[in-house]
Amino acid sequence: MAKPRQIAVNGVDVSDQIESNLKGRCAGKPAVTERCAGKTCLSQLHEIIILSSPLFIHHSCPQCNSLRFSLLTFCSNTNYTAGDAFSSNLDQLFFMLATKGQPTGFALGTVGYGQNKVNGLTLCRGDVKPAACGTCIRNSATQLRDLCPLKKSAIVWFDDCLLRYSDLEFFGEIDNSDTFYMWNVQNVSDYSTFNNKVNELLNEITLVAYVKPSLFATGEKEIKIGGTEEKLYGLVQCTRDLSGEDCKKCLDGAISQLPSCCDGKRGGRVIGGSCNFRYELYSFYDV
Repeated sequence: MAKPRQIAVNGVDVSDQIESNLKGRCAGKPAVTERCAGKTCLSQLHEIIILSSPLFIHHSCPQCNSLRFSLLTFCSNTNYTAGDAFSSNLDQLFFMLATKGQPTGFALGTVGYGQNKVNGLTLCRGDVKPAACGTCIRNSATQLRDLCPLKKSAIVWFDDCLLRYSDLEFFGEIDNSDTFYMWNVQNVSDYSTFNNKVNELLNEITLVAYVKPSLFATGEKEIKIGGTEEKLYGLVQCTRDLSGEDCKKCLDGAISQLPSCCDGKRGGRVIGGSCNFRYELYSFYDV
């Protein structure tokens, strides 16, 4: 997995400024747009985003309504023309992915031929109900149209789903380029013990996920933090175009980023185009 950039903006270390930069308010605010090649993009409220992709991105509030606000959107720099065959094929693709993805939580497909061919994939989180899944896919398509107008490749992540399309073939390949981190800014007291427990849990549920058709698993572990008994919750998932072995490879790569992503943080995620994990000290899934 490509390692996301360190915390610097225009070459300036902003690690000491993170807390003050996270005091934004997001209710009712539009997505923020930035150029993020080699930059750190900070999300609002209590999570931070660091990117590995040099694409044009948009991000909105990660702790607002999970169906309305996306976590992040990447757009390519290549364009199609409004009203052309590619545009029509993209409309058909979005409709097909929403129709096929809602009942099963996953769909992929291709529409068109030659330079007008468009490939697409959608994945809903494994615990999301069909109705919410369908809503998320449709919202994703709308957002990609709005935030990535006339772009030949784009991907958007919501809490409940992701949607990706491209003029290039990508099915069955691990996506190491579209990756970002999110974490809670609050720390635990015993970093080392907590990090080990997080790593243990994520590796345990990875071994469950990669042998299942859904490539999805959750789990929990009793832990002690500062002498207090707490419960650690984890979730891992891969897109179902991957083989089981490639799913494990993708998740192993994501988990290896824990020291860079979430060292001692009470919650964190590594999110990519092919797989993702999340852990928290509260239950965040419905299984």
